[in-house]
Amino acid sequence: MSLSNIIGVVAAAVGIALLFFAWRASNAPVDQVSEALTGRFTGNTMWYLIGGVIGAVAGGALLLRGFARV
Repeated sequence: MSLSNIIGVVAAAVGIALLFFAWRASNAPVDQVSEALTGRFTGNTMWYLIGGVIGAVAGGALLLRGFARV
């Protein structure tokens, strides 16, 4: 397993973990009220979501790049 694949797996795992935290945070009562009143999630939930998507996409791209090279 190359270094690119290892970094890809770690980035994808961190991205998935952040997406899980974003999902949990979006179901919190405070976030539900905030979304109902403003139409948007709180700042922390959005950062979890953005970071999770970036991590999952970057990790997947690194994994695909590493496997395509082999």
